[in-house]
Amino acid sequence: MKRAPEHLLTLIEPIVEGLGYECWGIEYHPHPRNGLLRVYIDSSNGILVDDCSKVSHQISGVLDVEDPIQGNYQLEVSSPGVDRPFFNLHQFEQFIGSTVLVNLYQAIGERKKITGVIEKVVDEIITLREADQIFEVPFAAMSKARLVPDYLIEKGGRNGK
Repeated sequence: MKRAPEHLLTLIEPIVEGLGYECWGIEYHPHPRNGLLRVYIDSSNGILVDDCSKVSHQISGVLDVEDPIQGNYQLEVSSPGVDRPFFNLHQFEQFIGSTVLVNLYQAIGERKKITGVIEKVVDEIITLREADQIFEVPFAAMSKARLVPDYLIEKGGRNGK
């Protein structure tokens, strides 16, 4: 998964949670001239632009003081959306029965991409069902995973149905 370095997680997660939001995940894409720090926030009430602005303001203040990132970067705070990226095993557990699109570092069964329904999560293995096939995918083998919204499945989107 494309997670931020631990020192950024340790710094940012308490700020987000202290403001009453769930820190869904943090991505950091370093670049010498235009890096990107993306923070996904969630709430049972949904996320509005004002929520993102409030969190962004608080995180910016702490980042200015702590200065944990070398070089220039842009801070982006947003909702994870309906096609939310997954960052940890707990998120897969939350969405058992839902469809995900998983990209793999190395092929499993000659596949580097699998779109399947999350059947179960045991230890660090996510079992996905794609049509008649079952894939047991180690969490560490995933480079990226996203929820596939129901409306895409119904219309034959990412699943190809």
